[in-house]
Amino acid sequence: MFNFGHHLKTLRLEKNLTQKQLAVNVSASESAIQKYELGTRKPTYDTLIALADYFNVSIDFLVGRTDKLSINK
Repeated sequence: MFNFGHHLKTLRLEKNLTQKQLAVNVSASESAIQKYELGTRKPTYDTLIALADYFNVSIDFLVGRTDKLSINK
């Protein structure tokens, strides 16, 4: 089963970001990022968009629906 929190943490660490730095970049709180990574909270639609935009990936990739980083245009 796909683990969004683990996936988000992996993306964050690949960019050498702290949870606080990611939170600032996507206009979220540090505790929200912590909870997403722990799996105790799910991001809102707006936060998913902000995370996908920040990491330059599709929302489908972000939530584990595809292995493709972006949508073909």
